[in-house]
Amino acid sequence: MKLILEKAALEKKNVLTQMLELYRYDFSEFDGSDLNENGQYGYAYLDAYWQEEGRYPFFIKADNRFAGFVLVHKTRGTHMIAEFFVMKKYRKMGIGRQAAFLTFDRFPGKWDVAQIPKNKPAQSFWVRIIRDYTNGEFTDQFSETEQVRYQTFVTSKSVTREAIR
Repeated sequence: MKLILEKAALEKKNVLTQMLELYRYDFSEFDGSDLNENGQYGYAYLDAYWQEEGRYPFFIKADNRFAGFVLVHKTRGTHMIAEFFVMKKYRKMGIGRQAAFLTFDRFPGKWDVAQIPKNKPAQSFWVRIIRDYTNGEFTDQFSETEQVRYQTFVTSKSVTREAIR
């Protein structure tokens, strides 16, 4: 299966909006969020990905089909995975791993990847992925003030893997 990260153009915002609803539905198991009065979860920062510097929206595409998305936010010199989603149909196929690696390759420098404490599957996924990506060269810690577990690492790679548009 050929995987690419495709920058989400403003013209495809509606696709990302729909995928964010699926993501937020899955995530509600961990954060307890409910639908708003319009029957949607919503995503407060979506417009910022086309308006603010340091925000980067990507679709994850498998064989040219939408398989998920990744939202990257860079602040104070550190890249963060703001949101990461692989649709259920495409899970357990290595797509999340490939997409994470492509994302890290795309943005060399310092990274913080955070997970909320209740989301044990995400914690397992990210620790495994980051361990593999960095050959174990990362820190894994818990922030009492932010109530998140996060991994910190630095990559100096430039874009070396195929399939980034």
